[in-house]
Amino acid sequence: MFTKLFSQSGLSLDRLKALVEVGSAGSIVQAAGSEPARQSQYSRQIKELEDFFQAGLVERHGKGIQLTASGKELARISRFFLLGLSNFQRGCLAEGQTYRIGGSPTFLATFLLPMLAQPSRTKSGIRYSVETVQEEDVERRLHDLTLDFGVVTRSALSRPIQLRDLGSWKTSVWVPWALCRNEKEAMRELTSLRLPIAWPEQEFPRAQFDRYADYEPALTCSSFLEARAALEQQGLAAVLPEFLPPGKTSKRYWQFPLPGLEVAEFQYRLAWNPRLLRLNPHAARRRDALGEALGKLLAKRC
Repeated sequence: MFTKLFSQSGLSLDRLKALVEVGSAGSIVQAAGSEPARQSQYSRQIKELEDFFQAGLVERHGKGIQLTASGKELARISRFFLLGLSNFQRGCLAEGQTYRIGGSPTFLATFLLPMLAQPSRTKSGIRYSVETVQEEDVERRLHDLTLDFGVVTRSALSRPIQLRDLGSWKTSVWVPWALCRNEKEAMRELTSLRLPIAWPEQEFPRAQFDRYADYEPALTCSSFLEARAALEQQGLAAVLPEFLPPGKTSKRYWQFPLPGLEVAEFQYRLAWNPRLLRLNPHAARRRDALGEALGKLLAKRC
């Protein structure tokens, strides 16, 4: 069955690993660090793979490189295969596994980290690695299997990624009293797009809402957490989810639904690649445990 595949030299696990690492890093220099010998080794190994498959796998892109369509497909196959071998080795050696979870900074700080830091979780011996990942990158990294689980707000991702609803939430506008005399004035200023506001662009993009696509916020920040920090200085309004109100001074604000989105609900969803479950059947239990625990937390806060 594999006679032709192994009838010539040039294919090896080391070479496939080099392609995966260079593709993920975006350049040979980034993948190999400051080691000239390793950089040369990676260049040679990728060239040997190109000769073996008789296909271009990488191409220059500015100061770095990017994988070609053939390179991306070979890297995907190689990553899946190497992860399978790694999981098999850990099972043979009775070693644990670290589950990698990505999501927005607000979700991580408000829900995920407090849940993972509970004594019952830390004593289980199961390890987690948590990192802030923009929503559009969560999908890509689940496909690449460089994340085990992700948390998104989208209702659908490209196949074969699967989703589980965790909980819904609404938004409010918080306006310091120092900016407007009453709620009616605050609403009027916002509706006319004149209200100085901190907008969490990466977690709540204005482009998704026609009414606010042309709004020019006084402060564009990345997360709800940053918007809340700006709001608490009393010089700007802010859009926040209902589970993240300002701190002890909440009585010094006008609060009302975002016009045009008064009844809109947004969802947090747990996402995973079913290929992960084939590589590591234990991941199904982690998925279910995470989904249940996070769902309960959201139900309490939202």
